[in-house]
Parts: sequence; structure tokens; C-alpha cells
Amino acid sequence: MTQILDLLADVMSRYGLITAFAIVGITVWVSYQLSARLTRGKLHGSAIAIMLGLLAAYVGGVVTGGSRGIADLEVLAGIGLMGGGMLRDFAIIATAFGVDTRELARAGAAGVISLFTGVFVSFAIGATVAYAFGYTDPVSMTTIGGGAATYIVGPVTGAAIGASSDVIALSIAAGLIKSMLVMAGTPFVAPFIGLNNPRSAMIYGGLMGTTSGVAGGLAATDERLVPYGAMTATFYTGLGALLGPSVIFLFIRAIMG
Repeated sequence: MTQILDLLADVMSRYGLITAFAIVGITVWVSYQLSARLTRGKLHGSAIAIMLGLLAAYVGGVVTGGSRGIADLEVLAGIGLMGGGMLRDFAIIATAFGVDTRELARAGAAGVISLFTGVFVSFAIGATVAYAFGYTDPVSMTTIGGGAATYIVGPVTGAAIGASSDVIALSIAAGLIKSMLVMAGTPFVAPFIGLNNPRSAMIYGGLMGTTSGVAGGLAATDERLVPYGAMTATFYTGLGALLGPSVIFLFIRAIMG
């Protein structure tokens, strides 16, 4: 038995990236099963998967005493590559190429306004919270503000303006928390805000911006609304990644001096 386990560990270590995809796939499958059986879809599987990932990262850090979470375990080192900058940047580029600007016109002026409003308000809230916790330099405030937009905009912004790895990690954490809150909260607020048609879903996606959160929340509300909300949320990510390191950073730097 020991030899079999040693052989398995050796194979997992050698093919780390394949192992990472397998572990993530199993985690997602388990998460969707828990969502269906325990919450009847009210808490989306993506939200549960994110929480399990954060829990695994914490346990891995405690067990190994390292700084890369569960990726510090040799057999799971491939998760560090899978979750690193390479695939992150690939996902951003793939998202951008999947956008058709003609589709945004379907949401009308309200959709465009919601996009800009959502991006600027998220950055403002994130930067304000960062300042309140002692991150008073423009680079940190802008990066954490980007994280309040989405967990993709945060690291993209931080990498572009030279933020430290600790600040970028905080921006990702802020984005993940926002994503989970949107996933879990959307079904409950939907009846009160008229979130029951494609137009309102587009506006909602533009205001919230986190594609995974909006898609998960709308899936638990009405699956037919997912494509509409996810479409403007995708635009939101691209818009935030463009404005964050440029216009918004310059604005915050002008204010802070």
C-alpha cells in the first residue's frame, strides 16, 4: 500500500499541471453537488468552489508554513502554476476576444451608464477602504480599488502600476469576497430590483461587474438571464482593466499627491 501511495505521489508531482486540473475539476464537481443537494441551487456551485479553494489555501499555509497555500505541498505544486499569472493573463485575453461590441447596444444607454458607474463606484469604495486600513499611497489604493471591481482587474492594475505582491493579493481577496457576495445575494435581491428580464440583467451585470458572481447569481435566479448579465459583466472587466492603470490611477494620484 505504501509503495502504491509513493508511486501515486511521484506521478502527481511529475505531472503537476495535469494534477491541478484534475483537483480543480473534482472540487467543482463536488461543489455543484453540494449546491444542488444542500441549497437546491440557491448558493451557486461556483461560490462553494471558491470557499473550498480559500479553505484549502489556508490549510495548506498552516500545514506547510509556506506562502503559496496548498501549492507548497509538493504533490499539488501544479496548482501554483495553474493559478499563476500565465493562465490569468490568458483568461483575460480570451475574455476580451469573446466580446462583441455590437451586443452592448442591446442594453441601450442605461447599459453603458451602468458600466461606467459600476467601475468608478467600485474603485472608489475599494480605494476608500484601503485608505481606512492604512494603505494611503496611490498605487495601493488603486490596486485594492481594482480588486473591489473584480479579482481580475485588481492584479492587472497592480501589475501595471508596480504594486507589491502583498497588495495584489489583497486585491484578489477583495474581488473573491465580492464575487461570493454577488453569487449568494442575487437571488434574494432580485425580486426587489426587478431583476427578471434581459434588460435589467444587462444593467445588473454592468453595475456588479464580477462575471463569475453575476453568472452564478443569475443562474440561481433565472438561468435564462445568465447570458445577458455575463455579457455586460465581461465588458466591465475589460473597461476596468483599461481605466484602472490609466485614468483612475492618475485621478487618485492627483488627489493624494
